[in-house]
Amino acid sequence: MHRMKRILALIIAAITAACIITGCTKYQEGTEKVYSYDEAITELNAFNKEIATDNVKPQLDIYNEDSASVTLADIDTFPLTVTGNGSINIEIATATEMSSAAPDDWMNLVAESFNKSGAEIGGKSVTVSIRKITSGEVLTYMTDGDYRPDAYVPSSDAWGQMLAAKGVKTIEVTDRIAGNTAGILMEKGTYNSFVEKYKDVTLSNVLNASISGDLTFAYTNPYTSSTGLNILTAMLYAFDNENPLSDGAQQKLLDYQKSSPPVAYTTGVLREQASKGIIKAMVMEEQAFTNTPELNGYVYTPAGIRHDHPVYTFDYVASEKQEAVRLFTEYCLNDENQKLANKKGFNLHNDYVSQPSGLDGAGYLSAQRIWKQNKDGGQPIIAVFVADISGSMAGSPLKSLKESLLATSSYISSDHYIGLVSYADNVHINLPIEKFDNEQRAYFSGAVKNLDIEGSTATYNAVLVALKLMLDKKEEIPNAKMMLFVLSDGEQNRGYSLDRVAPIIGGLKVPVYTIGYNLENESKATNELKRMSSINEASLINATSDDLINHMRNLFNVEL
Repeated sequence: MHRMKRILALIIAAITAACIITGCTKYQEGTEKVYSYDEAITELNAFNKEIATDNVKPQLDIYNEDSASVTLADIDTFPLTVTGNGSINIEIATATEMSSAAPDDWMNLVAESFNKSGAEIGGKSVTVSIRKITSGEVLTYMTDGDYRPDAYVPSSDAWGQMLAAKGVKTIEVTDRIAGNTAGILMEKGTYNSFVEKYKDVTLSNVLNASISGDLTFAYTNPYTSSTGLNILTAMLYAFDNENPLSDGAQQKLLDYQKSSPPVAYTTGVLREQASKGIIKAMVMEEQAFTNTPELNGYVYTPAGIRHDHPVYTFDYVASEKQEAVRLFTEYCLNDENQKLANKKGFNLHNDYVSQPSGLDGAGYLSAQRIWKQNKDGGQPIIAVFVADISGSMAGSPLKSLKESLLATSSYISSDHYIGLVSYADNVHINLPIEKFDNEQRAYFSGAVKNLDIEGSTATYNAVLVALKLMLDKKEEIPNAKMMLFVLSDGEQNRGYSLDRVAPIIGGLKVPVYTIGYNLENESKATNELKRMSSINEASLINATSDDLINHMRNLFNVEL
């Protein structure tokens, strides 16, 4: 009996020791343990002493290309949600709030109905195909690539003006196919407090409240999001309504960005943070707000220009197809389809008049560049890419990882400091962190191209090594912001567990953006990567190999 007790005690002790080393606490939503900053530093240093790490001699790549066109995935990564087969078939690039799954499917339903209606021109059957794509991506693909749709339905007329400023001759068929507005969304308690102190919910008052520390106001990427572009340009106009692009307006934007939260990668990220109570004031389109029950505790106020979904065709489109675009537009505007639009959350606030932006197409393009220059509030960023080179990444995943990093590195500002770490069984420092000037870009390219497959998957060991590299570099650049990008296709099976590492990430307050390759929904790998990103309000990109470049291009445009 005594011997059995001793054996049982030894087993319990062994299990306890194993838990100390690998972490046995099961994570539950909302219960993430977080160290203090000092505790996190102590733990990070202790863990790094136990991790097998080596330095890879970086090689200079003098053949790195820096072209916007190579960052574009095939246009078919944006799906056709309706496919026509008439003798005359037109492809319409359509904003996602109209061309997605229900309830954001108004254009899809109208197109399907039109395709069954027997429409003809000169005895030829007429149908439409709908491509679901953000308004900003159409601008990118038409001006940096060779995409040529027959028609374009963006959220607002700003995108049509920008296309024209880029040399694409647009022909406006109608200035409104389904009415919408963008605006400011506030949690009810926050709204009541705001109104009590600032009276009206105007963008100017929102900016004043944000700068004064009374409000945290979040918005989306103005390169892809119509709402983000709208609010950005409305901000600049509020800063200087005589010249929204003036040095004074740019300085005020810079001052604002110093205290504002990071721009959200997508509206979906804002919705998720809002549902958790993290963000209590943000931008959103009214139709999206109306169709999101989780946000019924928020108050909406329209702002900026209207989002009425104009319809454009182009001078390169044959006259027969231009006529088909007009025919379909008339069909969209009939009473029955406008009633359907009402049910889908459009055509609200019809009395709202666009507030002036003070900008034309060239001005909108300039506003995007100004935002890119000022989005970090004048602070440099220290970032490390952590690349999974374990056996499961062999073939297409590693090839895609390399191509995406090489193609999208052109979107990283030369003012930032970038490094590269890779991992399998052990952790390799492929490129120490340095300023991302032309020389560091060439070394980065060489390091990425030399990545090769090894063994198991010590994901969190690599995260710990990368965090230590960033903290060491931050001693040289105290005002820098830090962020981490983890690229992986599978769950960790070697080294420290996420339960051990998560409190350190939380204590250091470093956002960790995770980029997953062909992950399965609700798998352990997906849930762990999502959990790691949620610790400090970053995001998981679950991308297929085909559209990864687009996701990373947009992410870097927002964050780097």
